[in-house]
Amino acid sequence: MRSFLALALIAPLVAAPAAQASPPGYVAFRDGPGRFPIVAAGRAAPVVVSAADHAGVIRVTDDLRSDLREVTGAEPVVSLDRVPAGVAPIIIGTLGKSPLIDRIVARGRLDVRGLRGKWETTIEQVVTDPLPGVRRAFVIAGSDQRGTIYGAYDLSRAIGVSPWSFWDDVPAARHPAVYVLPGRHTQGTPAVKYRGFFINDENPATGTWAPGHFGPGKAPGRPGGLNAAYFAQVFETMLRLKANYLWPAVWGRAFAEDDPLNHATATLYGVVMGTSHEAPMMRGIEEWNRHAVNGTDPYGGNGQWSFVRNAAAIKAYWRDGAQRMADENIEGVITLGMRGNGDVSLPDGDGIELMSSIIDSQREILRDTGLIDRPQVQTLYKEVQRYWDEGYRPPDDVTVVFCDDNWGNLRKLPDPSLPERSGGYGMYYHFDYVGAGRNYKWADTVNLTNTWEQLHRAYASGVDRLWMVNVGDLKNEEAPTQFFLDYAWNPAAIPVTGIERWLRSYTSENFGPALAPAVADLLDEYATLQSRRKPELLNRRITGDATSVIYDDEGNPFSLTAYREMDRVTAQWQTLAAKADRLRRLVPAAWQDAFYQLAYYQIKDTALVYELRRAQFTNIEYARQGRAATNAMADRAEALFAQDQAMSAYYNTTLAGGKWAGWQTQPKIGYGDVERYGPNAPWQQPELNNVALPDAIYPHLQRINVPTAAALGVALDGGDPVTLPTFSPWQSQPAQYIEVYNKGATAYDYRITAAQPWVHVTPSSGRVTDQVRATVTVDWRRAPRGTSVVPITVTGAGSAVVVRAPVSFPGVAPSGFLEANGYVAMEAGHYSRKVGDWQLLPGIGRTGNGLTPLGGARARLEYAMTLTTTGPVRVSAYLSPRNNVLPTPGLRYAVSIDGAAPQVVDIIGETGADDTTMNPQWARNTSDNTNVTTTAHAVDRPGRHTLTFWMVDPSVIVQRLVVETAPLPYSYLGPPESRRA
Repeated sequence: MRSFLALALIAPLVAAPAAQASPPGYVAFRDGPGRFPIVAAGRAAPVVVSAADHAGVIRVTDDLRSDLREVTGAEPVVSLDRVPAGVAPIIIGTLGKSPLIDRIVARGRLDVRGLRGKWETTIEQVVTDPLPGVRRAFVIAGSDQRGTIYGAYDLSRAIGVSPWSFWDDVPAARHPAVYVLPGRHTQGTPAVKYRGFFINDENPATGTWAPGHFGPGKAPGRPGGLNAAYFAQVFETMLRLKANYLWPAVWGRAFAEDDPLNHATATLYGVVMGTSHEAPMMRGIEEWNRHAVNGTDPYGGNGQWSFVRNAAAIKAYWRDGAQRMADENIEGVITLGMRGNGDVSLPDGDGIELMSSIIDSQREILRDTGLIDRPQVQTLYKEVQRYWDEGYRPPDDVTVVFCDDNWGNLRKLPDPSLPERSGGYGMYYHFDYVGAGRNYKWADTVNLTNTWEQLHRAYASGVDRLWMVNVGDLKNEEAPTQFFLDYAWNPAAIPVTGIERWLRSYTSENFGPALAPAVADLLDEYATLQSRRKPELLNRRITGDATSVIYDDEGNPFSLTAYREMDRVTAQWQTLAAKADRLRRLVPAAWQDAFYQLAYYQIKDTALVYELRRAQFTNIEYARQGRAATNAMADRAEALFAQDQAMSAYYNTTLAGGKWAGWQTQPKIGYGDVERYGPNAPWQQPELNNVALPDAIYPHLQRINVPTAAALGVALDGGDPVTLPTFSPWQSQPAQYIEVYNKGATAYDYRITAAQPWVHVTPSSGRVTDQVRATVTVDWRRAPRGTSVVPITVTGAGSAVVVRAPVSFPGVAPSGFLEANGYVAMEAGHYSRKVGDWQLLPGIGRTGNGLTPLGGARARLEYAMTLTTTGPVRVSAYLSPRNNVLPTPGLRYAVSIDGAAPQVVDIIGETGADDTTMNPQWARNTSDNTNVTTTAHAVDRPGRHTLTFWMVDPSVIVQRLVVETAPLPYSYLGPPESRRA
């Protein structure tokens, strides 16, 4: 990505007249040879559509009219069937449905060979003499209803109307004229047939905001329901993004009941409806819960959601859903199977015979209601995958939907040895989640490279019938949602090397070409930092091994002492926030609200949260040490929390004129407080009675009584009470320090004296009010070769403390990566030699790029390094937390040193992770966003060595390798990468 130092250079570009720029594609803002005037000289070409066309096509012409008015100020006339005399019109219609389009085709003026019989395909073309008396027209012709709708919205996007114009208040740049270039234009046919998203986990944001903005639900006693006005806005945005398939919100909401017009509105817009993995037969589970109460249900049953204990009522309930679909002619994808009420496993057991009986009953209902030929899916979510693993196969025409583990890691892909299914395969993916190890709902935390790798692997494996992604509230997941849908439309258009280009296209669409590179850089760096760990998990440290995992919900995952880790990661966020501040000053006033929503808020507030966490955990540590600075650090944490709350208040009251009232009510800081809100606190958001609680600082800040008398305190870099981290001329970790602090309210003088003149301390003396940090360095021109320990004495307030400074001055020649401080750390992409085919995955790792093997004889990565010690060493491989998606013995790699026999490691077995039960070991890997496994080796001499990482299974993604020559302190990211000679 380009340097942010160039930010100042875009200021003149932002001020340049927008009308001088033309977007890529088939639209221009200046006249030229053969160009068709959409708007010119203040007049817009009329839009003509046939009354016989689909209702969704007729409806979309109104949106196109509004979009043209927003961009040009000129509003076209929309007419049915009649072309106004003496003008060149825009003719919009569906092949075989629009008499206008069919007449143009019959006259031989429009070649539809790439259109006829296709799914959701569009042709946009300037046509000469299309109809009698019409000299020229711009024709948007679709193969079907959505093909035509996509064509109309594609013109809107081409003239500068963002798909996120409503959800993020993105304005369109004004242009006095718009022209279409001559030629035949098409977006092609989508690679994935059904592409959409699931609005889920929608409380508190959507649940608070939507009823206030769009009005309450229409079901009696259910004002929190989402009505047709809300869903109309969702449907429009879907179609602007070329999505076609929706799972509606489910928590306490029933799509069909919350507004009787909801299904009719979906039909009007031309959207395919579905239901989630837990809601079979086109009925949300809330439809059952609302009416099955007090041990009864409307079908004469006992009210239980059980196919074993209440089968007749359950089947009658499903039959009603199917009949509604038939009677209302709802276009939908029908979910088959069954899960327990509340999105849990079935209470009746998980036997194959039971699932087979359930699906047989559902299929019988579909035959009886004339729906057996409608698309059907069985989604293998969580434990449901066991049925597939144990040999159950739904009917061949049913699409089998494989799922990720809710954290962006696929769990299963089609076995290439199995015969093809006529129903094909689908995928259910997550950008938002409620569940183990902890909810993540507040902000976009998606790494696009990680998503690309999983989408690419799925599509290459034949998963192309249906793609669904959980986007939470939709808003806050704009970039990954659009990326997901764009990739589903045309995977070939976004190779891994094209992710940066895609991101710049996305930012250009929302902020214009001048600002796009800088905003794209912001979002790219944001995604890299944010994907290290979910913000909700910033107060959980996870330790343990394959047999025992320990969650500490009052612990900092980043180390306050080792490698200055917490300081370094917080500084990265502060630097990014400062860049966002500078860029914000360059954003034109009309785009300020959009910039706040799509970039600034999530960057700035996450930076505040990191600063808050550093102050919070520093306060707790200071209280343990009895530091005089304890209470000041608590004040700092509370001030940062107030800034966070102020940003939310601005969002809820001022942003976009108060449009987003109640949106930023999602807690993110107070997870884990069992005393405050009960036993679900370790994973569930702070809430009581299913209502989110206001955010609060947890673990709690500490305040102490500071005595008057001065008292000496000493703390060391690395956290050891006596010994500093080893000094080495080869070290890459930050310079070592000694912190002299006061345990009292009276200032005192201090002095730090090293026993050797070639060890320097700066500042070596001074006055301590609260605390002073002194840096310790070694003059390597004077230091002796070999190892030594230098005592350092700290005096003050009538006391003295002696600490140790180990010094290691290697006597071997440096080559490759260099050992220091007990380790050699190497980013995967910094290999010395590569054998075989490996794919670079930029920014997928927590600290750098990743590499995944694509094949080749003896495929391997070699890393040259110099070790100063001999004996046993440990090699830790930091891998992406993938699951074993293929029927192989495990998910394996191998590692060796200096040509020794490679040690094969199964990363699933070694860590004990189980993605079906979602056990603590699995939650550790996904929460930490890495899978770390370790092998033991022996080194017989100091000097140059070669570490080799071997391909065994293709799904492995290596992020970094760490050779430990001595025990290392805990750190989340691992030690900094070693210096390289």
